[in-house]
Amino acid sequence: MKNSALFRLHLIVFLWGFTAILGKLITAEAQILTFYRMGIAALFLFIFIRFVRKQNLNVPRRLLLGLVGVGGFMALHWLCFFHSIKVSNVSIALSCLSLSTLFTSILEPIVFRRKIDVSEVIMGVVIVSCMAVIFNIEFRYKEGILFGILTALFGTVFSVFNGKLYGKTSSGNIIFYEILGGFMLISLFYLFSGGMTEITSISIRDLALITLLAGVFTAYPMLESVNLMKYISPFTLVLTVNLEPVYGIILAFFIFGESEQMSPVFYVASFVMITAIVINGILKSRKAKKNLNYENT
Repeated sequence: MKNSALFRLHLIVFLWGFTAILGKLITAEAQILTFYRMGIAALFLFIFIRFVRKQNLNVPRRLLLGLVGVGGFMALHWLCFFHSIKVSNVSIALSCLSLSTLFTSILEPIVFRRKIDVSEVIMGVVIVSCMAVIFNIEFRYKEGILFGILTALFGTVFSVFNGKLYGKTSSGNIIFYEILGGFMLISLFYLFSGGMTEITSISIRDLALITLLAGVFTAYPMLESVNLMKYISPFTLVLTVNLEPVYGIILAFFIFGESEQMSPVFYVASFVMITAIVINGILKSRKAKKNLNYENT
């Protein structure tokens, strides 16, 4: 069962990594892409939760507002991610995701009122140093790097506050209302900015790819990641998710070729960042086990 769970885990991380590939293949602008992705994904989730699982979607009003707010940060995360891809490339956008670990080391202690972990700060310095090197070497992609950094920031805010909401309703409800909330907020933006006509100017090809993105690469992996928590530890999940940039960068290189070829320094810096995150995860896991053993004695 554990081996099966690990295979499924790597499958969904592979699917997440392929999300960036689809983001580049889709010609629609980032905001239109995100609008349709969230709307179609919310529809898929509603059908699955309400009619397949036959679960109740009712949540308290205060919790609903919280979920919608967190969904807004999810929308901003995806908007910046896809814009980063379109103004630079897949490799730049994915490498910037490593900064999420740094932002988490700062934001999580504030939100959950715990002490700052020195090892996380050290790792943060390593990651920032690597990103500074990438910025200097790949300055031509400065806009993509800027939006990649914002992607990591908004993704961190979403993840941390999502952790505060976990357990207050079913995981399916949390995912559904967050994605629906993000979709509604983008819809309101289009409504009040007078840009509703923009969303109709999308090709059939793009709509088909976005439907694939929303179903196979969004709704399914999110639900599956929740189910896998029954069989694997949170540490294993987080550690494996860190492979998303690796899968994505390798796929992009083979699919798009020359447009994804970066300088050797970029790959070295990216490797150092990912390695630092993995090492930190291993050290934290050992520390947690040691504390657990100490408490049980």
